[in-house]
Amino acid sequence: MNDISSDDIFLLKQRLAEQEALIHALQEKLSNREREIDHLQAQLDKLRRMNFGSRSEKVSRRIAQMEADLNRLQKESDTLTGRVYDPAVQRPLRQTRTRKPFPESLPRDEKRLLPAAPCCPNCGGSLSYLGEDTAEQLELMRSAFRVIRTVREKHACTQCDAIVQAPAPSRPIERGIAGPGLLARVLTSKYAEHTPLYRQSEIYGRQGVELSRSLLSGWVDACCRLLSPLEEALHGYVMTDGKLHADDTPVQVLLPGNKKTKTGRLWAYVRDDRNAGSALAPAVWFA
Repeated sequence: MNDISSDDIFLLKQRLAEQEALIHALQEKLSNREREIDHLQAQLDKLRRMNFGSRSEKVSRRIAQMEADLNRLQKESDTLTGRVYDPAVQRPLRQTRTRKPFPESLPRDEKRLLPAAPCCPNCGGSLSYLGEDTAEQLELMRSAFRVIRTVREKHACTQCDAIVQAPAPSRPIERGIAGPGLLARVLTSKYAEHTPLYRQSEIYGRQGVELSRSLLSGWVDACCRLLSPLEEALHGYVMTDGKLHADDTPVQVLLPGNKKTKTGRLWAYVRDDRNAGSALAPAVWFA
């Protein structure tokens, strides 16, 4: 058995120190790469959010360059750690898509189609039921106006000549011609679907019913008075909260026949403490 000389021990210690220094340098380099990757990923996410809905070519080019740098750094990091780079497998050009079925709650009208002739077109033999193929198509049935005629019969007593008649049903607007469904449609179109009254008047005119803009405006004003108790309750519920979110939004208003616009303002007050664990319902009040 040969004894190890002091020179050999010195060389082994020197090589061990060099290996430890190399490992330390590689670990430091890897840490720097990981920090750089995290920094680039954060900047890339921020640029993607900024570029959402934008057509800025400068931002798009910067995103593409940062994605290339990020891929390069990730490959270098994989090389340093010994991880095998696994490129993404390309998906086939055409994939089979499964169509989402229509909700079962929707009403369905069935149209059953039978063969043109009750006998075989080839030999004239009789036909027996074999099966069926079913296909569904989504259709939108256009809302149609309907006149509700209320007839109150009068009856006279055969003994005292008294006249008996059922009382007239109440209407949302006194002596108004609009039913509750039509009023709800006008309000929903104006405030939820942002359809001005003059456009609604044009839409109804194309359906054969002339409803002027002034008439629709009167209906909206009357409905606002009917809904004033609900508006007051909503205002009180929102404003009594200890924390409010407020926003002042300028809105460009365009009057028919006038190409110029004026600036209107919309104030919104929001009560929403769900993030703080509150079980109370959120609400918004517009002023």
